Amino acid sequence: MNLPLTRIVLLFGLFLGAVLPVQAEYYLYQLPDGSRIITDRPKFDADHKLVRKSRTPTGLGRYAAGHNSFNTAPAANYLRFENIIHAVANQHKIDVALVKAVIHTESFFNPNATSRKGASGLMQLMPATAERYGVTDLYSPRQNIEGGVRYLRDLMTRYSQRIKLVLAAYNAGEAAVDRYQGIPPYPETRNYVKKVLERKEFYSTWP
Repeated sequence: MNLPLTRIVLLFGLFLGAVLPVQAEYYLYQLPDGSRIITDRPKFDADHKLVRKSRTPTGLGRYAAGHNSFNTAPAANYLRFENIIHAVANQHKIDVALVKAVIHTESFFNPNATSRKGASGLMQLMPATAERYGVTDLYSPRQNIEGGVRYLRDLMTRYSQRIKLVLAAYNAGEAAVDRYQGIPPYPETRNYVKKVLERKEFYSTWP
């Protein structure tokens, strides 16, 4: 039986497809409550925010766990991101010491940190804030710092450089600051502003 060449090629392709394994992909998604899942099936609904995609599940567990792997002092940790911090802060005309103080307070320089509320990465960006500034990978140090610094810059403009209000808004949200026309009476927010300002002074003495 003589088969046309095109049919032979088609049958050969089908044979290869049956014999050769299809390379699976693994996806790490973050849900609105801050929890994260690893799956081999892509999700397309709004509740599943893609964090990472990989050909192998190796290493994804570290991002899914989100626990702090930094046991040394902040000084040692922040040096990993020194160049990025300086470049992004200078580009957007934000005090480098302020950026370091916010990162220290938010995540202790842990790029994989995730809060129970869903804030993620070095500057603990919420998914909505990340989306606003085009951050597609919350755990990318460069993207996270870029988004966080741009947010600080916009808050500086909104609150006329009044740094305490800027920090209160970064922590509690702009709506809360506007509602109370100042730092909201939340112990967490008041303590946050105090800590960041203290750490800003600390980092101001560094090169």
